[in-house]
Amino acid sequence: MKYMLILNADEQTENAPGAPSDDELARMGAYNDELIKAGVLLAGEGLHPSSEGARISYEGDERAVTDGPFAETKELIAGFWIIQAATKEEALEWARRIPLTSGRVEVRRVFDVSEFDQENEYIKKEVAWREQHGEARTA
Repeated sequence: MKYMLILNADEQTENAPGAPSDDELARMGAYNDELIKAGVLLAGEGLHPSSEGARISYEGDERAVTDGPFAETKELIAGFWIIQAATKEEALEWARRIPLTSGRVEVRRVFDVSEFDQENEYIKKEVAWREQHGEARTA
């Protein structure tokens, strides 16, 4: 099963003057090395602050774009990892190891294409696309 570990933004991540410090990079790099050595890391990235982003709101056919920054940091994401874990408990254990000194990480299971109606034309297209791009089905 795939799990997303979502690093929630806070005042520190939203107000960072630029790239992480050498110490932060070293600690996070060592953690990512552990994930890689264990064979569980599928993806992981940090995000720039919301001041450099935008939101699109949807209401019927209308689309409204709002440029950042956004005041409610508790609703923002600062980064993420996608890992392969056998259980939620294993995913939680990996999340506990993240070398943070403050903040919050949310652990969420990612839907797998096998969980959807396999006769649906768009699911068939997705399965074909994944097979073409070398992504095996996980279930």
